[in-house]
Amino acid sequence: MSLQSYQDLEVWQKAMDLVMDCYQSTEGFPKSETYGLSSQLQRAAVSVPANIAEGRSRQHKKEFVQHISIAYGSLAELETLIRIAERLDYLDMNRSENILDKTAEIGRMLNGLRRSLGKDN
Repeated sequence: MSLQSYQDLEVWQKAMDLVMDCYQSTEGFPKSETYGLSSQLQRAAVSVPANIAEGRSRQHKKEFVQHISIAYGSLAELETLIRIAERLDYLDMNRSENILDKTAEIGRMLNGLRRSLGKDN
């Protein structure tokens, strides 16, 4: 089965689900964080599937690998922001661990995708 679109990638689909989880999680943040931690967390989450999509849509595999690397960096940023929100008591431990479990899975998938693309270079 060949991939027709970035939307066919399971890692993109899971990253989109992660975005929804992050937006829902920030709904309970204090209003003072609307343009601070809440916004930064949302932007980092959005960056993951956006970079997967952009990279998959590029003409060269090397560019796709680069965008996967950027998505992975955004995932690490997101994990850090989740930990900060947890420390500030904006997120309870169960909610943050659920999100962090998803980021770990997506990270493994990104690493696998990056490795599979590297074989053909």
